[in-house]
Amino acid sequence: MPFQLDIVTPEKTIFSDTVDDVYLPGSEGEMGILAMHAALVAPLKPGELHYLKDGKTEKLAVGEGFVEVNNDKVAVLIDLAIGEDAIDESQVKEAMKRAEEALTGENVNHEEMAALQAVIAKSEAMLKLKRKRM
Repeated sequence: MPFQLDIVTPEKTIFSDTVDDVYLPGSEGEMGILAMHAALVAPLKPGELHYLKDGKTEKLAVGEGFVEVNNDKVAVLIDLAIGEDAIDESQVKEAMKRAEEALTGENVNHEEMAALQAVIAKSEAMLKLKRKRM
């Protein structure tokens, strides 16, 4: 039984249609959502989101955010959602390298450290998705 899935970033709506299931990188591990799921609001961490639509699985690398499940609607509010084809591995590696180097520097405050760690986590999620098919 299909249900509505909306994947939204601050820039735009990435996906909005009915799906058969969705799997998300929850803060406590992967969570699966099927039709008639109990109401839920949960944090998401960087990782892979995949959903089944018309017998085909689609995968996205996602950043941090939240998922809200209410009735037969799932809303994913996330700061990054990108498909494998849109990932430039060399750019992601370079961003990750710069963040790692900045972390080793002196005078990195807590906010900067958290932002740099988020860049690294998102980069790892993108690289993992990109390299799965290699």
